[in-house]
Amino acid sequence: MPHTATATRRPRLRALRLLVPTLLLAACTSGTAAPRTATPAADGTAPHVTGPLCAALPTGTDPGNPTFLAGQPADEALRWLPTLTTFEAALRTSGVLTDLPAGTGVTILAPTDDAFAATFSEDNWDDLMTHHTDQLRTLLKAHLITGTHPIDDLAGAGTATTLDGVTITVTRTGPTTRLADRADTVCADYQATNARIHLINAVLGPLPVTADGTDHRAH
Repeated sequence: MPHTATATRRPRLRALRLLVPTLLLAACTSGTAAPRTATPAADGTAPHVTGPLCAALPTGTDPGNPTFLAGQPADEALRWLPTLTTFEAALRTSGVLTDLPAGTGVTILAPTDDAFAATFSEDNWDDLMTHHTDQLRTLLKAHLITGTHPIDDLAGAGTATTLDGVTITVTRTGPTTRLADRADTVCADYQATNARIHLINAVLGPLPVTADGTDHRAH
């Protein structure tokens, strides 16, 4: 599913949400869209995702469903999840994923659009995206872990070290898993080619909160 180049002013997320159905329809009919082949997990079973947000995301035979995403590269898989527009655009802009050695698996802790809206003011985020690439890359590395780790394995280990060199705690909290005593998984265990993707409800990393509740980027 194609994206336009990042503008100097990031479009309102509300507008992006309205465009998602149209973009998905175009991807389904365009000859340049990602392959529609559904790929089961390595053990032959369909990927199983868990968390309170999963029911609101593509399921069944819809484009972007967990089985469909299992056959996509990580960067393509992220494009099919409509709640990750901010995170996906930041990864694409920064090029962080392309820095990983070829064949290296990665676990992606992906904050939702609402999580970004609750953390950064629109002006602050636009500034990071356009003028402070080093800070943006450090922020994104706080959401990447080397290797493809199911959420149960992360919780069982109790800690994980992100690509920015920080060790975070990982604890099971009933139906979800808490990371760094800050973020909870809202839909965990998406699989992609050589990747695991866990959606979380807060932004990790050291950057300060600048949102003041007056922006309208959340949906």
